[in-house]
Parts: sequence; C-alpha cells; structure tokens
Amino acid sequence: MHLTAERLDRISPSQTIAISSKARALKAAGRDIIGLSAGEPDFDTPQFVKDAAIAAIQNGETKYTDVAGTMALRKAVAERFRLDSGLDYKPEEIIISTGGKQVIFNAMVATLDAGDEVIIPSPCWVSYPDIVQLADGKPVIVPCGQNNGFKLRAEDLEAAITPRTKWFMLNNPCNPTGAAYSAEELRAICDVLLRHPDVWIFTDDIYDKLAYDGFKPATIVQVEPKLRDRTITMNGCSKAYAMTGWRIGFAGAPLAMTKAMDKLQSQSTSNTSSISQAAALAALTGPQDFIAEMRAVYKQRRDLVVEMLNKAAGINCHKPEGAFYVFPSVHGCIGKTSAGGARIDSDEAFVIALLEEHGVAAVHGSAFLYPGHFRISYATDTASLIEACTRIQAFCAGLH
Repeated sequence: MHLTAERLDRISPSQTIAISSKARALKAAGRDIIGLSAGEPDFDTPQFVKDAAIAAIQNGETKYTDVAGTMALRKAVAERFRLDSGLDYKPEEIIISTGGKQVIFNAMVATLDAGDEVIIPSPCWVSYPDIVQLADGKPVIVPCGQNNGFKLRAEDLEAAITPRTKWFMLNNPCNPTGAAYSAEELRAICDVLLRHPDVWIFTDDIYDKLAYDGFKPATIVQVEPKLRDRTITMNGCSKAYAMTGWRIGFAGAPLAMTKAMDKLQSQSTSNTSSISQAAALAALTGPQDFIAEMRAVYKQRRDLVVEMLNKAAGINCHKPEGAFYVFPSVHGCIGKTSAGGARIDSDEAFVIALLEEHGVAAVHGSAFLYPGHFRISYATDTASLIEACTRIQAFCAGLH
C-alpha cells in the first residue's frame, strides 16, 4: 500500500534546508564550516520587540485570536502599507499568517483548480513552484537573464500568458538574486497585466526594506492602482525586523480573497501565535531606525562579497539592488575538476565540492530553477564572509 498521497510526489524537500542540514552534519563531525546557505538575518530581534512579547505573556494575551489576526495588528499592517508604499487597505482586507509561506499556500490552495497556470520568473524562491504544484496548479517558469539584471521583461511576461493563466507571482526584491524593480521598471509589467484582466497578481515584498544605494523597490498596486482588485500584496516581519522564528507573514488583498484565505486558514492552523502577533505589533508601530542600521551593514557586506567573488577564477557576480543574497555565475568553472578530484559538471557539483573541500555552504542555482549559478547569503558576520570568499577563491584557483 502506498503511504503518501500522489500530490506529495510532485514536490521535493526544500533544497536550501537540505544544504543547511548537510553543513550542520559536517560541523557536528568537527569540520570548520561557514554557512552561507540560509536566508536568515544574523541580527537579533530588537529588544523592544522581545519586551512586547514578554509583556503579552505576563498580561495573559495567551488565548486564541481571530483567525486573520488581532484587529490591532491588522490595523498596524494596514498603516504600515500606507506609510511605506501609499497602499490603502482596510483592516478587514488584511490577514496575518504563520510566515509569508502560509500566505502563499493559502492563496494558491484557495484559488487554483487542476491545470491552472502560475507564471513565476526564475531564478525564483524554491517554495513557489512546489506550493503551486501542491495546489494542483502548473508552474510556468520564465527565465530572467543576468544580462537584464535577473529581471523579468514585459514581453516575456506577455508571451507566457495563456487562457489557463490564473496567477503571476513577483518577488521584489528577489530571493535568490537580490534583483529589485523600481516603479519605472514595473510600469511595463503593469501595462501587460492591464491587458489581461483574468490574471491575478501575487507580489511578495518581504525584502522591500532591504535595498541599497538609495534604490526604492516599488509594488504593483502602488504603480497601478487599477490592479488592486486582483492583487495580493504580501510582506512580513522575518527579514526587515530580524524575526524569522516568530513566524509572522501578512497580506493585503480584496475582501473576497482575504475571506477565502481566512476560510482555509480557519481549517488549517487557525490564528498565528498570539505572542508573535504582539511582538509584530510592536515591530510595525515602534521605532524603525534599526532597519537603516542593518541596511548599512548589509550594503557593506554586499559590496565586499561582490568584489571578492569577481576575483575568483571562473565566477561572475552581478551586484544586486536588494535583499541579502548574491547569485554568481559559475559557468567558467563547469567542466573542470577540483583539487580534491571532484568533477564539476554542474552547479550542484560545484557547491557540494566547495562544502566538502573548503567548508563553505552555499546553495546551487538549480534549486532556484536557474542552473549554472549559486546563491550566497551575506546575512552573516563580515569576518566569516571574508574567510568564506577567500576559501571560494582558493577553491576556484584549484580547479583544472
């Protein structure tokens, strides 16, 4: 008897988590491993946020909340959308979920029928296509080249739309590339979407506060308010507020869509942790200056990593606008053999040999549906980044 459902065979475990697990195992065995594979800020959650969570526990805020979140937090999210992007969402159009991943899961499961298509620009976050497939949808992957800054071109979006297209998903800034879209760059994409009134839009803005050199990522509804009635705008506390473990994601959407996601969530997890919601309320309504301080550190790290990687033989590293990742090409390394005797016939072989021979954990580009590259997270301390990039240079120098 077959134990698991057929739908489970459509997906694979997160490959970013798989690399992290392998790195942890090597570390436990006594190896000196530098982990650059996890997309997690190395900064601690701000103290005032922790204090709010402790106060919530002491005040007895330990009961169920509304499925969609406390009204106080939904109001705070609506106000944050207004302040940050000029978006006008009512509190009842907001849903709080257990991380951004649950928002995506809710949206796809609540709306997709078998064979419905979801357009996803690649490189893309590993979970998008798997969530779509779990929901009986069909991911339609649109490659975005490094020569265009890993950004989707309007004509490529137009070409990908068919009568079966239900959703277009956009991550801005993007994991894994750090590519970010300005209002001007989104304008042409919005114009395509205006011509296709049956296509819904899911915009994942979880990294929108992490952009550098004065770059300001835009969001779809901000650029084209006419698309509001078929757009889900997602964000959360994980990245900008260094709150990954608190599991707070949220979204603004038309009321009917919010109710559909609420209905599904009511039969899965119900409300997000009441303590995490109290912490998120403090994060969104409290001082925001620490974000700029984090951003300044990330920018220094980005510049350092891009410069050092571009000195490694066979690697070409684009300088991204945002997030805390770089996504260098390893095309110049493919077909060679490492000093340890490993045949580098793919991006996955590259990252495995790099981990095993030089103790640096990164994620291969194929995991993000874009082979020939690898992802490094620079959300780690500067000394470790310098050492890791030095090891990568040594690894590449040993290829022959």
